[in-house]
Amino acid sequence: MRPKCTFHLTDGERDLLRGVIKRLAGTSLKVRRAQMMLKADASGPRWADAQIAEAFFCPIKTVARIRQRVVESGVEATLANQKEGASGHNRLLSGDQEARIIAERLGKPPAGYANWSLRLLTEQVVELQVVDLISYETIRGVLKKPDDQSARCLLGHSSREKCGICRTYEGGPGRVRPAIRLRASRRLHG
Repeated sequence: MRPKCTFHLTDGERDLLRGVIKRLAGTSLKVRRAQMMLKADASGPRWADAQIAEAFFCPIKTVARIRQRVVESGVEATLANQKEGASGHNRLLSGDQEARIIAERLGKPPAGYANWSLRLLTEQVVELQVVDLISYETIRGVLKKPDDQSARCLLGHSSREKCGICRTYEGGPGRVRPAIRLRASRRLHG
């Protein structure tokens, strides 16, 4: 059976793929894709999908998808396992919009409210026309970015870093000697 998508690699693309294989550059899947592309090359070995699948212990559909991706997106995008025009994930908000949402969150809540809730912040952002329509879960994702250096600078240190007992005895309250824990408890509870 003849494959539906055939492609011819240039000398530069072949050198790129051989370099990835030789240096084992990247993940094992990247190296495997490079090997499959070299075997599927129409101006090279020209292996059938079934042959490649058997040699690399993978489904025939995987080989067909790799062929199709090479034809549609090119060798580099196939190696990186990216679809054409994709760069990781689709961003719903621009950096400017995220900054405005964070700035709004750091400001005072509206009259009658002590704190910002996600739903209240969502309504405020839409009212201020930062965005046309947004989910409160998207707002939560903006405010909860993991290990964000700028947010830590704006919001200060976590309570764990301010805790003298945890810092002094390293390892948290579970490792504090019972006598110290008892004294700290008495100070807190009277």
